Amino acid sequence: MTSVKIVVAGSFGVGKTTFVGSVSEIMPLTTEAAITPASRRLDDRSRTPDKATTTVAMDFGRVTLEAGLILYLFGAPGQHRFWFMWDDLIHGAIGAVVLVDTRRLLDSFPAVDYFESRRLPFIVAVNGFHGDFPHEIPDVREALTISPQVPMIKCDARQRASTNQALTTLVEHALAMKLKRQVAS
Repeated sequence: MTSVKIVVAGSFGVGKTTFVGSVSEIMPLTTEAAITPASRRLDDRSRTPDKATTTVAMDFGRVTLEAGLILYLFGAPGQHRFWFMWDDLIHGAIGAVVLVDTRRLLDSFPAVDYFESRRLPFIVAVNGFHGDFPHEIPDVREALTISPQVPMIKCDARQRASTNQALTTLVEHALAMKLKRQVAS
């Protein structure tokens, strides 16, 4: 058995807690807190008006992939005021899944930029709310100016099979990047 750390990141309300919860084989640890009047002034909830809680520290889950690979999932808080925790959350991680909501594409740039600047392998998972994917992957890739070397997939954060596929894609990408670095050195 081998275990690795994965970070699930993205903007506020993109589905990180749902992603971790849908795939975790243990009861996920969440740090959900009620959205307060103060946070209502800070967080754009126009696309998520029914959102009543938000992650204030992290989410944690565990999933076992084939061949005995255990993934420890750390869901990062999405609000910018909590990003000071991201450096600690990524410490020791093999990679990240960056969830994207195409209804709020501009909100995705900071997370993508963060992982590009840290040179941590990541994939982009376009979360299809209610199974709706209004934009094709090549169009989203172009809009976010994502390198062709970064895997980009459709994902439904509510569906275990879909989140499992996203995690498998990330692990394969992280291994390929590690092998590429080894060959280059």
